[in-house]
Amino acid sequence: MATRCENCPLRRRDLFIPLTNDDVQVMQRFKVGELVVDAGTPLLMEGSNSAQLFTALHGMGLRYKLLPNGKRQVVNLIFPGDFIGLQAGIMGKMGHSVEATTNMTLCVFDRSAVWSFFKEQPERAYAVTWLAAVEEHFMGEALSTLGQRDARQSVSWALTRIFLRGQALGLVENNTMALPYKQQDLADALGLSLVHTNKTLAYLRERQLVQWSDNTLRIFDLDDLADAALIENTEIVQRPIM
Repeated sequence: MATRCENCPLRRRDLFIPLTNDDVQVMQRFKVGELVVDAGTPLLMEGSNSAQLFTALHGMGLRYKLLPNGKRQVVNLIFPGDFIGLQAGIMGKMGHSVEATTNMTLCVFDRSAVWSFFKEQPERAYAVTWLAAVEEHFMGEALSTLGQRDARQSVSWALTRIFLRGQALGLVENNTMALPYKQQDLADALGLSLVHTNKTLAYLRERQLVQWSDNTLRIFDLDDLADAALIENTEIVQRPIM
């Protein structure tokens, strides 16, 4: 049975701005169902024009682009609460692909209803705009990482951001969180070779900053890891939930 918006477990997480009762009712009308997919399932393909939008309720995934030479650029990782397909909803087609990394449960929304937010629901329209803006902000930070951070700084930056997100979602316990991605995914996100990524992770492990093995990420000293990543602010800004 599909989860009703009033019972959404994500609403209890510190990461998300609380919804008013009216917002909950709006989202319940917007939601058309839920989709359960297995790990490895493509959710959206680059160039596609999906009639549906999704919010990740459970599980993790990734966004990526494939180049003509077959190389892959991971755009970012998907965590519970992420809104998926907004690009196609606004521009008409996807500029990247989306794939489930783990088994996922997705809230499904009718893409055509997004425009009603801008006509009738300014609070929800603002949430859509905010999510688009935060994606742009993230891309700016990611571009700075690719261009200006060295490998150690880049890997430290990525793992710090992932860990902070996990904390805000209640996924961290005893400085440990499940991270069911491959080192190749991290390498493809940071523009590094798999060998270089592996050596960098080994270096950070030897410095007793971080350990990532068996799909589990453990941070020994988050402040030191953030310093290694050249991150000055580790506060997480609350975000809207769709």
